[in-house]
Amino acid sequence: MRRVIVTGFDPFNNETLNPSFEAVRQLPDTILDAEIIKLELPTAFEKGAASLKETIMQNFPEIVICVGQAGGRDKISVEQVAINLIEARIPDNGGVQPSSKTIQEDGENAYFSNLPVKAMVKSIQDHEIPAEISYSAGTFVCNEIMYQLLYMIQNEFPSIRGGFIHVPFAPEQTDTHPSLPIATITEALHFAIEAALTYQEDIKYTTGRIH
Repeated sequence: MRRVIVTGFDPFNNETLNPSFEAVRQLPDTILDAEIIKLELPTAFEKGAASLKETIMQNFPEIVICVGQAGGRDKISVEQVAINLIEARIPDNGGVQPSSKTIQEDGENAYFSNLPVKAMVKSIQDHEIPAEISYSAGTFVCNEIMYQLLYMIQNEFPSIRGGFIHVPFAPEQTDTHPSLPIATITEALHFAIEAALTYQEDIKYTTGRIH
């Protein structure tokens, strides 16, 4: 049976929930013909990557999709690229706050997702859920885990396809920022996973930003 690892993070920055794992938790155990393996990662530099690598080695997945909260965004954001830099505006859950730190000394400046990001976004949009391709995963733990995943794929697990999805706040978290219900985020993840399983190569259409 095909396997997909889907991860979310624990709450951070004094939040009581993190919509990334709350949504992942509600995914079904099977999508199409694939077993869905759900994993909560700590919002902590390096620790999350260690937990992810252990789970990959135990389960031999075809696909790994990490999910994280991007408070302030108003769409589901399928990330295109991760950069080899940590610039932490706030501490992680272990109190660590690196500045101008390289994630992997022997790593590339950036790694691109090898998932069909355009197909994933279109699949979400086709179900009338707001979604976009994002060209910046930030410089905090979300970017770090995406970079670490793609570094692992490049150097240790070349048969795996992987990437990252950012999700907005849940309504329970904010009265002043954009939000999406947890159930809607779960639906979006479901459609994205279906597309990732269906498309070995991405679809072609024009996207991008002027600024």
